[in-house]
Amino acid sequence: MSVEIKVGDDVLASLKIPLPEIRAELTKELAIALYARWALPLGKARAMCALTKREFLEELASRGIVRHYTERELSEDLDYAEGGE
Repeated sequence: MSVEIKVGDDVLASLKIPLPEIRAELTKELAIALYARWALPLGKARAMCALTKREFLEELASRGIVRHYTERELSEDLDYAEGGE
């Protein structure tokens, strides 16, 4: 399934983003906004805007958005660090 979002010509004309970059920038903004609202996990948000994990985390940090890190993820990371699988 895919979803198409229509943006009016008047809004597109008002954007201070070069025309060839508009789609990528709007997609990135949507992915980051959904991640910030806990509506999209990191991996999916990162993939949506075609950034590497590092690039996505740097983008979040530059905007003051804290990475979502659950207790389960912490437990898995600790287990892995202790040599578990």
